[in-house]
Amino acid sequence: MITLSDVERAAARIEGKVLRTPTLPAGTISRIVGADVTLKLDNLQAVGSFKERGAANRLAMLGNEERVRGVVAMSAGNHAQGVARHASLLGIDATIVMPRFTPVAKVTRTEGWGARVVLHGATLAEAAAHAQHLCEAEGRVFVHPFDDEAVMAGQGTMALEMLADAPDLDVLVIPIGGGGLISGSAVAAKALNPSIEIVGVQVAGHDSLAAHPGPERTPTGGSTIAEGIAVMRIGRLPLEVVRAHVSDVLVVDEAEVESAIALLAEGAKQVAEGAGAAALAAVMANPERFAGRRVGLPVCGGNIDSRILANVLLRNLLRDGRLLRVQMEIPDRPGVLADIATKIGSSGGNIIEVSHQRLFASPSVQAAQLEVMAEARDPAHAEAILAALRESYVVARV
Repeated sequence: MITLSDVERAAARIEGKVLRTPTLPAGTISRIVGADVTLKLDNLQAVGSFKERGAANRLAMLGNEERVRGVVAMSAGNHAQGVARHASLLGIDATIVMPRFTPVAKVTRTEGWGARVVLHGATLAEAAAHAQHLCEAEGRVFVHPFDDEAVMAGQGTMALEMLADAPDLDVLVIPIGGGGLISGSAVAAKALNPSIEIVGVQVAGHDSLAAHPGPERTPTGGSTIAEGIAVMRIGRLPLEVVRAHVSDVLVVDEAEVESAIALLAEGAKQVAEGAGAAALAAVMANPERFAGRRVGLPVCGGNIDSRILANVLLRNLLRDGRLLRVQMEIPDRPGVLADIATKIGSSGGNIIEVSHQRLFASPSVQAAQLEVMAEARDPAHAEAILAALRESYVVARV
């Protein structure tokens, strides 16, 4: 098992090569979740993720002969960018194998650091197998994304920095994919503060440790917005650390992750990908578990496709009542649309979209079907708009 000394040596090795990211109190988020939340903003790293910590440490430890051979890595995106960037800085040739489902933004950014990207397989396991094949065929050094002590120690430098800036934290809540971040962070945090609690977070469908501290289970898999932690099995080396230092593993679902992404954007002005928001999602979903405690959360990645981010924010507005979507069966006569628009406007609502079907959607030729999406200030305001419409029309909220 790695030790605090391994993490401290990694910190010295990567100093100046990786950003020492801010550790900041999150007042707005704290008020909403009922805990004293501190954020570690590793989404501000050059590659948008904590992953370059481990990559930088692993590559810095390569010998001259290994550097000449080049490296190969397997990743859904963030480890890929970390390896690509630091290989480029060190003049090492890098090949990165990524699953075919990897977001385009992560593929483009990885190629932008000068690496050769190979898209192969529908899962991380299939990509990993192909990476091992290339490693053997081309004589390269394999840089594992999490099941590697040097990578684990590098990731642990995040907690080292966080506790230097916020030494009185009661608990760290850390996402678990392959386990590199939580294992390195747990070793560092527990050595610095034995009383601190370490809580892991997995996403539904990739929750092999849902029964922790009980035995691992076989997850169902499937697509998720938190693709950065969509790993079916934690690494063997990280699992040893989790067994020793992690008290609990919480599981979050898609809606909870989406809500956390939105809260980070609105409440902390931070862009987070699904995996980067998973820790906050766990706190939001389990308020009684963290009430009144000093909670440290890593925003560990910010590489989210802009289209997905836009959709998440809109879906969250709809979910919490600030977007109102209604369907109405209305008389097909002049002035009705104007009346409905007036009622919404007089109530303070802002119409975003209108769909008016006269010919085929309604069961009567004397009626039409109308769907309206309007913006409201909050759920109470949305209900007031609904009440105004229901004075004259039959309205169904959708």
